[in-house]
Parts: sequence; structure tokens; C-alpha cells
Amino acid sequence: MAGDAETSSTPSWVASLLSLGAAMGLMAALVAPAPAKAITAEQFSQLTYEQVRGSGLANRCPTVDMQGRQVDVKPSGQKIINMCFEPKSFAVEAETENGKEFVTTRLMTRQTYSIEAIQGPLKQNGKTIKFQETDGMDFSPTTVELPDGERVPFLFTCKQLEAEGEGTAFKPGFTWGGEFNVPSYRTGGFLDPKGRGMYTGYDMAVGLQALQADGKDGQDGLYKETNKVFDTGRGAIEMEVNKVNQDLGEIGGVFVSKQPGDTDMGAKIPKTILLKGIFYGKVVDG
Repeated sequence: MAGDAETSSTPSWVASLLSLGAAMGLMAALVAPAPAKAITAEQFSQLTYEQVRGSGLANRCPTVDMQGRQVDVKPSGQKIINMCFEPKSFAVEAETENGKEFVTTRLMTRQTYSIEAIQGPLKQNGKTIKFQETDGMDFSPTTVELPDGERVPFLFTCKQLEAEGEGTAFKPGFTWGGEFNVPSYRTGGFLDPKGRGMYTGYDMAVGLQALQADGKDGQDGLYKETNKVFDTGRGAIEMEVNKVNQDLGEIGGVFVSKQPGDTDMGAKIPKTILLKGIFYGKVVDG
């Protein structure tokens, strides 16, 4: 993914994502976890490591017991902690008989695809609530498979998320969202099957001399493969609160996120990933 190309496409990404927000109410019904599997943050805290290990609970976001009407947000001095995003569906934009559309995929990653322990300052300015992500386990390498067997890796993330929404308190129906950075799926130390890397390994495809012809044309064709880059793309997310616990300062709801997939360190154009799921967060002073 060329950085310029990704940046220039961001406005259209956000516009299309916000249009999906009209269906957030329906999505809430589609992605709501089964009641039997629901677990609150308080229940989580009472479990031992042995009780969680191998149960799949470590991949789940806590649910919120609805109590009270809203969680108020102060002008300053507050933050969100223990924020968690758990995808429930994964779709990839692909060519179909009807042109480009989002196709349902099969998850290849085991139950390790949620991101959690996310936190950052929260403030209310006038009639707008703003949140800025600053820390947490905010990325998770994930792979899905298209119906034709193609596998699509991507880094599910919300790094440097700046989200805002109109209002002075979190309450059912409150919508908020914004953009975030999507780092490269691979790091600079990764070596491809030919031993090529960004700052280590070979700087050419050693086993492909036959393609090099006059020493120029072949390398032009392999330029993106031999010149690795650390791409950073942009994504967008929209969230809707559907439950609050006023006494505990907890909020929960659903989200829709849209982001680029892996570029193989600049060698290919990224596919667009659409994720829908649930989120949790706790508003605290400090």
C-alpha cells in the first residue's frame, strides 16, 4: 500500500463507514453474545488463571449489567480503562459476480483476535465527548479465508484512535467514532521465503537470476518484493452504546470498523476489512 494512496482514500472510508451506522441497531441483534456465555468484568476478576486457561474467556469482552440511565463525562480528569473490542464477524471486500462487495469469510485465527486493556484520556467539551487511545494491548494479528480459499492476513487494531460523539454522557443510543492508525502486519525484521527483509537479510531474490535478464528489467519487476517498507494505513470505527452501569462507570455496545489488510510490506495492494462486534469500557477518575 502506498502511503499516499491510503491517505487519500481515508475520507471516502469514513463516509462509507458512517453510512453503515444506520444499521447499528440491527447489528446489535446480530452480534450480541449468547446469554449463557455472557460474563461481566466483576465475574472475570474472580476467576483464576486455571479457570480461564483453555476456556476461550480470555478472548471475550465483558458484558455490562444495565443499571442506571447514563454515565456522565466531566470536562476533564477522567479516562477510559480496560477497553475491549471483540469482533463477531469478519468481511473482506472482493470481486464477485456483482462487482466489488464485502464477502463473508472464515476465521483462521484461533480465539486470540480480541484487543483489550486499552485506555486513554476522556473529556467532555461543550456537547462533545472525546476519547484518545494512548495505551493497551491494541493490536492482534488475524487471518481470515475467502470462499475461494485465499487467505487474508491483517492487523486488527485501534492504535491512536481519536473518537468523539455529540453528548455529555454515555447512555443507550449514544454513537461515537473516529479514525486510527493501522501499522504494518509485518515488522522490519521479518524475512520472506527468499530471505529478503527490510533492514536485514538479502536485498535481492537470490534464487531468481533467470528473471533478471539484462540485470535491470527483472529487478524492476521484483522492485516491490525486494524493497520492503513498513506501511502505516488508516482505519475508521463507529461505536454505539447499548448498556451502561452508572454505579460502576461501565459502558458496553457494538462497533463497526473498517481498515486495510496486509500489504506484504509494500508488495501488494491491501484488501479492505470490515469488522463488526462488541466493545466494553470503564470510565474512571484520574
